[in-house]
Amino acid sequence: MPVYVYEIVLSDGSAGDTFEVLQKMSDPPLENHPDSGLPCRRTMTAPNVTGRWTDTKMASNLSDKNLAAKGFTKYVKSGDGSYEKTTGKGPDRISAD
Repeated sequence: MPVYVYEIVLSDGSAGDTFEVLQKMSDPPLENHPDSGLPCRRTMTAPNVTGRWTDTKMASNLSDKNLAAKGFTKYVKSGDGSYEKTTGKGPDRISAD
């Protein structure tokens, strides 16, 4: 079921506070706030569409093991101007010296 965003309609017709309601798509839009009874209207919002890319997927793609398998070398800053290799081929340390 989708989550719809509603806004309170103030006495001058302007928008007030917003709130969310979990409703079936077949349910009619609310006309009044469920708790306060104040008039409200449903607002247009961007849909929340889940894609193939997630934070977990990003973490696994950037893992040391995956980067090395793809031929990348990863360095982590270890001090002022120096970096140490954590995975891959290449020098063990890079320094600005």
